[in-house]
Amino acid sequence: MKLGFIGTGNMGSILVSSFIESAAIQPSRIMVTNRTLSKAEALQAAHPKLRVAAAAEDVIRFADILFICVKPHQFFDLLCENKKHISKHKLVVSITSPISCEQIENLLDCNVARAIPSITNRALSGTSLITFGSRCHTEYQEKLLSLMSFISKPVIIGENVTRISSDIASCGPAFIGYLVQCFVDSAVKKTDLTKNEATLLASEMIIGMGKLLEKEVFSLPSLIEKVCVKGGITGEGIKILNEDAGEVFDRVIERTHEKYHEECEKISEQFEVKEELK
Repeated sequence: MKLGFIGTGNMGSILVSSFIESAAIQPSRIMVTNRTLSKAEALQAAHPKLRVAAAAEDVIRFADILFICVKPHQFFDLLCENKKHISKHKLVVSITSPISCEQIENLLDCNVARAIPSITNRALSGTSLITFGSRCHTEYQEKLLSLMSFISKPVIIGENVTRISSDIASCGPAFIGYLVQCFVDSAVKKTDLTKNEATLLASEMIIGMGKLLEKEVFSLPSLIEKVCVKGGITGEGIKILNEDAGEVFDRVIERTHEKYHEECEKISEQFEVKEELK
């Protein structure tokens, strides 16, 4: 099996490095390219046996499984320009949520899937969100799930829950990280704790909490219940969070979905208009 990556931005680079470091595949069996070739060459500097191509066509010819890691608005042109090189025996994998497997299947004759990664995959943890196109062969489904299992827990999702699943799995580290940073900043502002001390305590708390959940010592509700002793100090803090932050994620989800639908609409228009011009 040979892997190809078109686009070596944040997520493309995370996938390549994670696959190599997890021993999912040998670096010599991976070929990458990027519009700014120096970014692909920087990745090669970290993994010397990795192959770098000057053009997308070379990566497509090389790969059995092709990961498309470009921005959503670049997708259609990239696929149209290289359509003749993408045989029906290949698997094309999108990592972006606004483009559906069906849209790609309408354009290409090959196997199609979507695998939305998370930054947590860089630590060979967290989930990846998998959706298979209607024509994706069982053999390729098994290969992709096996590959993603080296760096994550693959979770198969439906099109109808793509955005919310991505909010939790992919955007979640940034959302929760922001809240923890606010906690650290407030601790420093309101007490004599230094920023380094607060950051250390908060980071270790998050790591420890993750291990409790991973080992199923507690669920989220039972963890809260155990720490929040009735009439205690934690309970007073929870009251404030309930008053001020209780609905904050309702608003976060509403806004992310609004933005998602805006992007989907633009992408759909792009596919429809350009499809008519073909």
